[in-house]
Amino acid sequence: MADPLPKILVILLHGVGSNGASLASVGKRLAAVLPGAVFAAPDAPEASSLGQGRQWFSTAGITTESRPGRIAAARPGFDATVSAIVEENGFAGRLDRVAFVGFSQGTIMSLDAVASGRWPVGAVAGFSGRLAAPQPHAPKGTTPVLLVHGTDDQVIPVEETESAAERLAALGLPIDIRIEPGLGHTISGSGAAYAGKFLAKALLR
Repeated sequence: MADPLPKILVILLHGVGSNGASLASVGKRLAAVLPGAVFAAPDAPEASSLGQGRQWFSTAGITTESRPGRIAAARPGFDATVSAIVEENGFAGRLDRVAFVGFSQGTIMSLDAVASGRWPVGAVAGFSGRLAAPQPHAPKGTTPVLLVHGTDDQVIPVEETESAAERLAALGLPIDIRIEPGLGHTISGSGAAYAGKFLAKALLR
């Protein structure tokens, strides 16, 4: 008798200059509240322009104006990475059982994937990110989105998450936002725990 398919697939998406292994501790926290879930933490396709780690797109010389174009150029690599994981784990046709959990640039790519309508996944939890997806924004379905950000983030200002929450809500997506006082550009234990509860509510049904 074939083994039953896993109920949930969680794809952890790292920030620039890092790699998938950097999110292992977050995956362990989430696994504790998502029984039966499968976790994947891929490395981004490109070597980082920062000189170490990987990247979804280069941040060298990036500006507010150039960022959307770089995100668009990164879509084929992102889509190929995610597609391979989805296929390999038996979730083709079951995107409502897939969650993206992103940090920084991983959040940027996750929000682009949903806002563009390419990946109508079951849930997104994004830490320390921003919505910089090129127009048009045309999500399919109503993917619930959690955005977590520290008030002392010196890399991506907390206002970016507040703006993203407003714009995604205006697109009809259910939004949960958690602002963490005094936190910098990182994922706190409490933030990861909150994300676990959010994902359990969205996916365990």
